[in-house]
Amino acid sequence: MTWNGDDYQDRFDRMAAAGEDVHGEAVFVRAFAPASVLDAGCGTGRVAVELARHGIEVTGVDADASMLDTARRRAAEIRWYRRDLVGLDLGRTFDVVVMAGNVPLFTPPGTEADLVAGAARHVRPGGHLVAGFSLDRGYGLDDYDAHCREAGLVPEARYATWSREPYAGGPYAVSVHRRP
Repeated sequence: MTWNGDDYQDRFDRMAAAGEDVHGEAVFVRAFAPASVLDAGCGTGRVAVELARHGIEVTGVDADASMLDTARRRAAEIRWYRRDLVGLDLGRTFDVVVMAGNVPLFTPPGTEADLVAGAARHVRPGGHLVAGFSLDRGYGLDDYDAHCREAGLVPEARYATWSREPYAGGPYAVSVHRRP
């Protein structure tokens, strides 16, 4: 899939200009009071930039060059890496690793476990992996939870939205897993 980072970011800029809240994921992550966050699948850096604005040390990773070009223009002070999350190894851990924006759905079929493992290896002990994605595209919660378990994470919470509405089934979930 080919992206145009500027076009993608323009959509969120228009939403924000119309008064819509485009920072639900960042608000969710900030509730963990992290000192450091890896925005895994960061796209144009919408979540990372907002977290950095609140004094959190953020690193962004995405496989798409156009998305990262836009992210770098928006916040040159943030560390941005062009990498695939499958097999990712930045050589460090973070308080929170967040995969917002349906990240697990953009990996090729059959690589989901490796994607989760790549993100999970960056979660410090006591830290969290947070992922929100649609459940109607062939990758469900049973598989996701199994992949988290295989990566050494334990389930902590699940919500229907980034605003922490209770999950009672449905087409979208935000899952929180913790490294013991």
